[in-house]
Amino acid sequence: MEHEHQHHHAHGHPGHDRAFALGIALNLAFVAIESVYGVLSHSMALLADAGHNLSDVLALALAWGASVLGRRRPSRRFTYGLGSSSILAALVNAMLLMLVVGGIAVEAVQRLLNPVPVATMTVIWVALCGIVVNTITALLFLRGREHDLNVRGAFLHMAADAAVSLGVVLAGLGILYSGWTWLDPMMSLVIAAVIIGSTWGLLRDSLNLSLHAVPPRIDDAQIRSYFSGLGGVSEFHDLHIWGMSTTETALTVHLVMPQGHPSDRFIAQVADELRERYGVGHATIQVETGDGPQPCALAPDHVV
Repeated sequence: MEHEHQHHHAHGHPGHDRAFALGIALNLAFVAIESVYGVLSHSMALLADAGHNLSDVLALALAWGASVLGRRRPSRRFTYGLGSSSILAALVNAMLLMLVVGGIAVEAVQRLLNPVPVATMTVIWVALCGIVVNTITALLFLRGREHDLNVRGAFLHMAADAAVSLGVVLAGLGILYSGWTWLDPMMSLVIAAVIIGSTWGLLRDSLNLSLHAVPPRIDDAQIRSYFSGLGGVSEFHDLHIWGMSTTETALTVHLVMPQGHPSDRFIAQVADELRERYGVGHATIQVETGDGPQPCALAPDHVV
């Protein structure tokens, strides 16, 4: 068996540590302000947004922890390292947001049935602060969101929060000029819908990665076509592609080469092309001749 390990550890980039720390600090301060003024102004939308922001503080802390763990070296017990903790963090964050949505929706329906006067100017000014805080935090995670599901989760949370705060401002203005207090809990339901919309993709992708699905950025059809076109390869089987973390992809495959083992240089070239052309940074390749009396126990593909 020939193993070619190409290490391209992009998960848990140290440059994100400052972004996580600053984002957590900004949002903790804003949650405190928003909660106090939400109670004083009797604004359900403001309290809903505060609850959402608190969940984002926990999400950022969890994502940061996973980022740090992802940089730990492999051990005898954790032979791949702890990069997969970033997948768990993304999954837990998505599930946490869904729970928050449920609480917001229940409280909003109760407030619709029993309207309460709202201090609209307080709501508007606090929500305007929320737009600034959440936009700044989202910009901290602008880089890296396309290649790291963990960072993408942080970015989506903050970007959604900025949009939610804008919605609260609009609800406050609507109440100020119309006197319709039902706009506040109605905006809470809109907030819940925004959260679901921004979180669904994160929940789907993180759940798929936790079940060792092919990462969404990887085109397995192109990889199969690549193996089929390799010189000297009559067929291949036992192809598996999965995410080792939110940024790193692993692959194993058996190549049947009747002419025998081509050379270590050939294996290294295949691994290099998998990394450069298809984004697979950790390839393990086994070469078989296919002419022995003992067939491979892991052929064909449906055998695991």
